[in-house]
This record gives sequence, C-alpha cells and structure tokens, in this order.
Amino acid sequence: MATFLYKLGRSAFRRRRLVALLWVALLAVAGIGAATAPTATSSSFSIPGTEAQRAFDLLEERFPGAGADGATARVVFRAPEGQKMTDAAHKAVVEDTVAQLKSGSDQIVSVTDPYTAQAVSQDGSTAYVSVSYKVNGMELTDATREALTEAGQDAQGKGLTVEVGGDALQTMPATGAGEIVGVVVAGIVLVMTFGSLVAAGLPLLTAVIGVGIGVATITALASVLDLGSTTSTLAMMIGLAVGIDYALFIVSRYRAELTEGREKEEAAGRAVGTAGSAVVFAGLTVVIALVGLAVVNIPMLTKMGFAAAGTVVIAVLIALTLIPALLGFAGDKVLSRKERKEREQGEEPEQGAGAAKSADKLGAKPADEPNGGTRWARFVLRRPVLVLLVGVLGLGAVALPAASLEMGLPDDGVKPVSATERRAYDALSDGFGPGFNGPLLVVVDGDKATADQTVATIKGLEGWAAVTPATLNKAGDAAMITVVPKDRPSSAATESLVHDIRGATGDDVLVTGATAMNIDFSEKMNDALVPYLALVVGLAFVLLTLVFRSVLVPLKAALGFLLSVVAALGAVVAVFQWGWLGGLFGVEQTGPIMSMMPIFMVGVVFGLAMDYEVFLVTRMREAYVHGERPGEAIVTGFRHSARVVTAAAVIMIAVFAGFIGMTDQMIKMIGFGLAVAVLFDAFVVRMAIVPAVLALLGHKAWWLPKWLDRLLPNVDVEGEALTKPDPAGDPRERDLVKV
Repeated sequence: MATFLYKLGRSAFRRRRLVALLWVALLAVAGIGAATAPTATSSSFSIPGTEAQRAFDLLEERFPGAGADGATARVVFRAPEGQKMTDAAHKAVVEDTVAQLKSGSDQIVSVTDPYTAQAVSQDGSTAYVSVSYKVNGMELTDATREALTEAGQDAQGKGLTVEVGGDALQTMPATGAGEIVGVVVAGIVLVMTFGSLVAAGLPLLTAVIGVGIGVATITALASVLDLGSTTSTLAMMIGLAVGIDYALFIVSRYRAELTEGREKEEAAGRAVGTAGSAVVFAGLTVVIALVGLAVVNIPMLTKMGFAAAGTVVIAVLIALTLIPALLGFAGDKVLSRKERKEREQGEEPEQGAGAAKSADKLGAKPADEPNGGTRWARFVLRRPVLVLLVGVLGLGAVALPAASLEMGLPDDGVKPVSATERRAYDALSDGFGPGFNGPLLVVVDGDKATADQTVATIKGLEGWAAVTPATLNKAGDAAMITVVPKDRPSSAATESLVHDIRGATGDDVLVTGATAMNIDFSEKMNDALVPYLALVVGLAFVLLTLVFRSVLVPLKAALGFLLSVVAALGAVVAVFQWGWLGGLFGVEQTGPIMSMMPIFMVGVVFGLAMDYEVFLVTRMREAYVHGERPGEAIVTGFRHSARVVTAAAVIMIAVFAGFIGMTDQMIKMIGFGLAVAVLFDAFVVRMAIVPAVLALLGHKAWWLPKWLDRLLPNVDVEGEALTKPDPAGDPRERDLVKV
C-alpha cells in the first residue's frame, strides 16, 4: 500500500493543476446540484419492526386523510388568576381564535373547539385548541407558521396568557457562531504547530472543500433520499474534524521529509506513502463505525451514518490527492522562515551525501534531541503503573454518572423556559396533569365491539388519567382510543402502562403515539448496542491487527476506547441530565438523554479514537520494525507524533465544541459528547494509558502467532518498501515493489 500511495502522491504533485481543477469542478457540480435540487422536507422517522410503527402504519391505512404523519399544534389559553376560561369574554376570544386559525391556511386538516371537545381543565383555568395539518412540520409554509403565531399573539393582547406548542413550530436548527469559532481555533492551533500560514491554511482549505462537496451532495440528494437537516449537520461536524486532521498529518510528514533534505516531489510522495497509509486505515475505521449504524435498522440513523461516512471518504481522498497537489503549489512555503533559510543554506551541489548529511546542513534537530513528547514518554516509561492507575481510575470516576442514564426522545419539555413551546407544555401539565403531554394512541384492528372491549380492558388497569371513547373509521373496521397517563411521558410508570396495555390486549390492539414510539425506540437502541459493538469492534480489531501485526495492540485499543466512551457518556449525563455546569454549556433545561446517543457515540467515537491510535502507534511500530527496543520505540513514536496528535485532537475538540452553541438540543448534546470523548481518548487513553500498557508489555506488545503472520497480507503501513535503495544507483529512487 505504501508503494501505491507513494506513486499516487508523486503523480498528484506533478499533475497538480489537473488535480486541483478536478476537485474544484467536483465542488462546483455539487454546489449546482444543491442549488437546483428541490427543497428537502423533514426526514420521516420510522422504527421498523416495532409495535408503535405497526400501529402508525395501520392508522395511515385505515384512517386515510387524517394527517397521521402531519404536524400538530396546540394553542394553550390561561385565564388571569381568579377568572375562568368559561367566562363569556374569554370564550369569545377563544372562538375568534378558532375561526382565525381555520381561515389562516389551506394546509390545515382540522381545528378543534375546546368547548365542544372537552379541552377545558377541571378548574376552568386552562383551555387549548388542537390544530392538525396535512403535512409535517418541515413542509409547512412560512405563511402557515405566521398565521399560527399571529393567532396566538392576537389572543394574547385580549387579556389571556397564550402559548403555542407542538411540532408545527419546528424549523431548521439555527446555526450558532460556535462553528466559526471552532474553525478559527483550528487555524490558530495549526499556525502554532507549523509556524507557517501556508501550512496552517492547507488543512483548513481542503477540509472546507471536502465538507462543501459532502454537504452539497447531501443537500442535492436530500429530497430524493429523504434526508433530514440533522444529517447534513452531522456530516459537516465529522467532515470538518477528520478533514483537518487527515490533511494535518500529511502536511506534517511532508515538512519532516523536507527538513531531512529530500526534494519536494520525493517528500510529497513519501508523505503520502507513509502518513497517507495511516490516513487510509484511520478513515476505514471511521467508515466502518458509521456504516455499521445500519445494523440498528432505523432508517434515519442509517442515513445519518452513510452520509457522514461519505464525507469521511471524501476527506481521505482529498488528503491523498489534493493535499500533495497543493503542496506542489506551495513548495517549501509550508516551512517557517527560519526553516526555509536553513534549507536554502543546506542546498549545495554535492547531492550524494545522503539525507543524514543534508539534515545536518539544514540544522534539523538531531534524532535524539528531546522535545515535549519524548519527555512525557520517558516519564510514562519510568512510572507506567502509576500513570495507568491514574488514567483508568480518573476515567472510571467520570464514567460513574452513566450508571444513572435515563434515555428518551426530546420533546417540548426539554426546551428552555424562554420558548413558547416549553411554556405551553408546562401550562398543559399544570391544567390537565403531567401525562397530558404524552398521550397514548391505541389503534384497534376490529369492529365497534372489539373497540369497546378494549376501552373496558384499559380502564381496568392502573396508571391512566383519562380514556376516551373509541372513534371508528368510515368503514367501521378500525378504531382509535386516546389514553392519557397519570405520570409524565418519560416516567417508569408511563412505560409500565404501555406494557400493561399491550399485555392485557390481543394482537389486534396496537399502542403508538410519541410516548410509545419513544419507549420502543429506546428498547431497540438497547437491543442493538451489543451486536453493533461486536460488529464494529470486531471488524476494526481485524483491521488494526493487519496494520500493527499484533494481537495485544488492537485489544488494548478497543478496551481503551470503551473506557473513554463510557466516561464521555458519564459527562453527558452529568451535564444534560443532572445539570452540572449546565449554564456553562448553554443547557437551560435538563432531561433524559437522547435515546440514540449511546449507540451513536459508540459509532462515531470509536472511529475517531482509532485515528489517534493509528497515527501514534504506527510511528512506534515503524521504529520497532527498524530495530529499536520497545521502550525506545515508544519514545520515538512520541517524538515524531505527540505534537501533531495533540494539535489534531485540539482541532477536533474545537470543531465539535463549536456545535454546542446550536439551539437544537440534539446537536448540542452530540457536539458536547464528541468533544469530551475526543478529550478523554486523545489525552488520557492514547497519550497516557497506551504508552503505559505498551511499556509494561515490552516485546509482548508486538507478538503475533506465526501462523497468523503467514496468513495476513503485508500492507506495509510503515513504508518499509520506501526505505530500500534501488541497486541501480540513485539513493533517492526507491525499490517500488508492489505489496
């Protein structure tokens, strides 16, 4: 592989204009496709194989035109203290609002009158109007949303407190300034790392091009493939992070090759042949983790995984082709002024002295000169047990809150109190009970007698606050029953009620609704976690065994990942569920953790964690293969990689942390979770626990059974083939034997 990538890097360097033109053309085509594509709607949310989904499908079949998948809104009215909504003046205001809503949009299916629909609380203080729409929230026109909010505002000015809730107010997540701040921080880190604006700008430029192509392609295909807005946001988040990191490693290796006295084209070829091999395998682990989300069998999650994996593939291809092409334009400007001056002084006619002599002339640092990475590595080598214990116990302590994990899907109850949706949610809870915001919809596949028997059965159970009479369809072969739980939607009591109804009724009675869907979704996530872990970790273990030609190194990598991801999940619980430091991260309201968060973090964080494992340990493996002792190989790996890996981790943390500023609670939680996961994995697991474990294992760390060694192909990630001089003569030409 190293040989092939070496040739690819040199070819891209020589044909830089063509390569750059091709990537710019791809960006233009994707941009035109995105600009001319029809506007995407909200991605439909379905959970195949669950009772809630079967009930929803039956509802669409037997109650056509009822807008089963359409948006809904509730306009909630509260009378001033001491007054009631049944007072004549207030009743007139509500009836005017109902009439205004009915005439406000042609997307409306129905508007209920609270006085005929029994939508007034027992104490008379609260009433609500239910509005149903033909289409989902993302397909509503701006005029329809404005008509809804204006109706509430008009009523607000007539002596009533009016709030509007429901998914009809759903809009595209607002982008905060945090993403821009993340990119700016990445730029500052790159400048500090390289000491050159050109070298710092290349990873940023190529990452933006890659993300631009990826997100534009997603936008162009969003309507056809039913991709939601969250899909492109996730692709942008991961694409930026890995795009900058992969380019960073190629540029860093190119600079190192230049300082060793090699010609620019040769340096580009070697950079792609060595660091590029690590990029390929690191990218493969990320792609495996993201594509593996398909095993959960939830279409939305599958689409998110495939879209994000596509942006990672683009990032890898750009690092292998566009980066060496741009290096051809930049030449030695990727070096700092001091390094360029030393290089110019070192370029003398006698070229045959070799890289070592050139390096001396260039004033390059001697191989054994210590830096921050070597000093830290030697500290770990002196105290491996202490470092291992501190790292493991520290992450274990952070992981403790994960034991109290409560999962659920976000609703209006987790929005900040400044939002009208949250105030409407609270008003309904106060007026009608905590379970009113999470009603269960029972769908009966049968006639009126079956439906009436179902109502009687449900009333014989515990945990319900209200059970409505059955509503039959026109054909009389199906019915809907609404059950309002006593407790809040995310409570254990409500979950028990759902299971009790399902257990007490036959196969012709199905329970759905947002609350039941949430319960089924959480259970499906839990059931899929172990198979998903086995698939992703198993495939990555095979891949890393191929890369490192070791059994214990991949095993250690997988265990370290599990430790970091559980610690990150503990931090998410502490902030978003318990509210610790919530104000610092903009969390105005605590609540259950999004159901897909654990499995999503496992997928994304595993892929990213393996990046640092590959980049850091590949250098150690390279030194060990070339004859260094295990301890010396660890120091060498840190000497060459620690600074760059640190910069890459800080950049990735900055990019992910930038998404904490978004208003969407799900994106905020994902951004925070990924940022802390990278922090723990890069700086605790890879920088501390990994060298400590390798120091304790010694030569055993690189043990591989002889039969497995013969079986595995040699992919030559270390670029060993590139170090063999051609017998024909010129030491700069290499024996490019195919691996």
